[in-house]
Amino acid sequence: MTKSLVIVESPSKAKTINKYLGKKYKVIASVGHIKNLPKSKISVDFENGYELTYETIPGKEKIIDEMKELSSSSDKIFIATDPDREGEAIAYDIAEEVKGKNPNIYRVLFNEITKKGVEEGINNPLKIDEKLVSSQQARRALDRIVGYKVSPFLWKVIYYGLSAGRVQSVALRLICEREEEIRKFIPSEYWSILANFKDRDKNKVFESKLISKNDTSFKFNGEDPRIKEEKEADEILEDLKHNSFKVSDIIKREVKRNPYPPFTTSSLQQDSSVRLRFAPKKTMMLAQKLYEGIDIGEEGLTGLITYMRTDSTRLSEDAVSEARGFIKERFGKEFLPKEPKVYSKKKENTQDAHEAIRPTSVYRTPESLKDDLTPDLLRLYDLIWKRFVACQMQNSVSDQITLLIDSFSESKNGKGHNVDQFRTTDSTIKFKGFLGLYDDVFEEEKEDTEDEFAIPEEIEIGDLLDLEEFFKKQHFTNPPPRYTESSLIKQLDNLGIGRPSTYAMIVSTIINRTYSDLIERKLYATELGEAVNRLLASHFSDVINAKFTALMEEELDKIAEGELTYKKVLDDFYLPFNLDLEHLNLKTKDIKESLIEKTDIECEKCGGKMIIKWGRNGRFLSCNKYPKCKNAKPLPGEQQEHQELAEGKFCNLCGAPMLVKSSKYGKFLGCSNYPECKNILPITLGIKCPKCKEGEILSRKALKSKKTFYGCTRYPDCDFISNSKPRETKCEMCGSSYMLEKYSKKKGEFLECPECKHKVEIESKDAVITA
Repeated sequence: MTKSLVIVESPSKAKTINKYLGKKYKVIASVGHIKNLPKSKISVDFENGYELTYETIPGKEKIIDEMKELSSSSDKIFIATDPDREGEAIAYDIAEEVKGKNPNIYRVLFNEITKKGVEEGINNPLKIDEKLVSSQQARRALDRIVGYKVSPFLWKVIYYGLSAGRVQSVALRLICEREEEIRKFIPSEYWSILANFKDRDKNKVFESKLISKNDTSFKFNGEDPRIKEEKEADEILEDLKHNSFKVSDIIKREVKRNPYPPFTTSSLQQDSSVRLRFAPKKTMMLAQKLYEGIDIGEEGLTGLITYMRTDSTRLSEDAVSEARGFIKERFGKEFLPKEPKVYSKKKENTQDAHEAIRPTSVYRTPESLKDDLTPDLLRLYDLIWKRFVACQMQNSVSDQITLLIDSFSESKNGKGHNVDQFRTTDSTIKFKGFLGLYDDVFEEEKEDTEDEFAIPEEIEIGDLLDLEEFFKKQHFTNPPPRYTESSLIKQLDNLGIGRPSTYAMIVSTIINRTYSDLIERKLYATELGEAVNRLLASHFSDVINAKFTALMEEELDKIAEGELTYKKVLDDFYLPFNLDLEHLNLKTKDIKESLIEKTDIECEKCGGKMIIKWGRNGRFLSCNKYPKCKNAKPLPGEQQEHQELAEGKFCNLCGAPMLVKSSKYGKFLGCSNYPECKNILPITLGIKCPKCKEGEILSRKALKSKKTFYGCTRYPDCDFISNSKPRETKCEMCGSSYMLEKYSKKKGEFLECPECKHKVEIESKDAVITA
C-alpha cells in the first residue's frame, strides 16, 4: 500500500505525530532548516531584485536525499513545519527540493500536537503561502543588509568583530537611553505626614495620611501634597496640633478585577521571567518541548500545549467550553461567569494567525503530570495551565472603603474652618474569583503598600477623632528602573518591534555580544554597548530607531497580506539607506579619530603622548606613535583599581607579584613572571564564603545565558551559589554573616537576609539604616 509522506521539523514532533497518523503515513524530520544564507557573504543580489542566495546547510545532504527518495514512492507529501512564517519558509525550501520527485505537495498546520489537532490539519491541507514566504525572506534580507553593511562600519571605527542588527540595535538603544536617564536622574527629597487617630466613641485607633492642604502651594496636579523639606513638614505638624478632627465622609465601593487574558508569546516570556526566573530563551525551549510532545504514560507521546509563537489571545470554542466545564466541576458554579470571556486583539498589528498559548486539554492538570515532566517543564506547564483556566473564571470582587477626615480649627464665632484633609483607604477581597488560582501580587509588593490602613468597622460619618500621634516620613524619588529581560520584551511588544519568534533571540544577542550585562536580573548597558549605541544613534538615526523598526514590521505584515511586494519594501528601505552609508564611509577616518581621546600622560618608553583608544577588552592607553611604539596600559582610574586588586597578592607557584590582566572573559590575576609562569587566579569580592568559610565569593557568568551570579572559589568542593550580590553585613535579626543586595520598584535598593528575609534599606554605599 502506498503511504503518504509527512515532513516535520523535529524528531520528537515526528514521533508524536506518527502515533496519531498510523501506518498509512510515514513521518520524518528535516531537523530544522535545510537551507540558510551563508555567513561568509551578504548573499543579497542588489542588481536582481534583492534575490537571496541560499546554500544547503552542511550535513543536511543525507536528509534531503532521504526526503527525495521517500517522496518518489509516496502518494502525497504533507509538509507540517511550524505554523508561522519561518515554518512556511522551511516548507518552501523542502518543497523546492522534492517537487521534482512528486508534485502532490500540501501544507498542513498543526496548532496542537494531539489526535484531534493532527487529524484536523491532515484533513484540511493547504498550499504553501508564497506571500508568507516572501515576508519571511524580506525580513532576512533587511536583517542581512543592516548587519552586513553596518557591522563593518563598527569594525573600522571601534574594533573588528562587533555587530549591528536591525532590531537588536533598537533594543540596545532602549537600554542605553534608560541608562542615560538613570545617570542624569537627581533624587528629590519629599516628606509625607501621617497620623494615628482614635474614635472618641468607639475607642478604635487607626492610621491616616495627609492628602490635601488648604495652602495650594502644597498641591501638585491634584496628587498627594509633596512637602519638599523637613522644615515644611515640621511647620505643618505644628499647625495641625491645634486642630480638631472628624470623619467627613465614608466612601464604599465594590471593585471588580477582570482575569488576565491567556498567554501570548510575549506575555508568557514576561510572566515566566518574573514568576519562575526563567530567561526568555529557556522559556521558549521548554515551551517547544511541551508543544512537540511528552511521553505521559498511558497516553504516550502527547503535545501538552498549543503552538507557542503567537501574538493572539483568541481561544477556540471547544477549548473555552472544556475550560468552563472544568471550572464548574472543580471550583463550583459561583466561579463560572454567565458568558465565556472573550479577549480582543490588543494591538492593530496583531497577526492573530493562531490561538493563544493554552493546554491542549484542561483535564491534564499539573498534578496529574508531576511524574511525567521534569521540574522546569512542570513549572512552565503549571503557569500556562493556570493562566488559561483563570482567564475563563469569574472576576475577583473587593470591598474598598475610603475614609476622609477633615481637620479644622475653631473660629471665634464657634464655626469650624476646614484647613486640610486626611485619607485612609482599606480594601478586602470579598470573592477571590480567578485570583484563587492565579494570584498576581508578589510578597515584596504587598509589603510596600503604604497608603492602605485598616479601618475600624463601627466608624461613622461625623465621628469626632482624637489625635494620638503625628509623624513625618522622609522619601526620595527613584530613577526609572533598569530594564529586566521581562520588561524589555514588554516594551518591544508595546512598540511593535520584533515578532513572537524573535523576542528571546533579541535579548540573548544583546547579552552575548557584551553590549549589556545581566546582573541580578537587570540589564546594564556596558561601556562598549553605550559606545556602539552612540555611533549608531548618531549616524543611523533614521534606521536604528523604534518608530522606523515598528514601521518595517508593519510593511512585512503587508507583504504577508499581499498589500505590498517584496521589492517595493526593500527599495523603500535600501535606496536611501545605501546613499547614507556611502556618504558615511567617506568620513570613517574622521569618525574613528573623533573617538580617540588625547591625554597629557607621557609615554615612559618613547616620550610620546598617550591617547585613549578602543580595543577588544575596552578602552586603554596607547602611545600616539603606534606602531613604532607599542606601549599600552590601563586607564588611570583602572590602574589604581588594578593596583588595589593586586595589592598583597603573590603567585602561589613561583612567589612573584600578581598583576590584573584582561581577556574576553573579563579581568583576572596573572603572574608577573609570564610567560615563564602561567599561573592565574580569579578576582574575588573579598568576602569569605558563608557556606564553607574557606573560599571567597567571586562574580561569575553563566556560559549560555551570560547571566551574572556569585559563587565560591572552592567550587566544585563548595557549591554555594547566589543570584544576588552578597554583602558582608551581619543580619541584626538572626545573626546571619551576610545579606543580599536586592531591588524593587517601590523600595529601591535594599539588603535582604537569606535566612530570615529581614530587610534593611540602603541609604548609600557607606550607610545602612534599618527599614
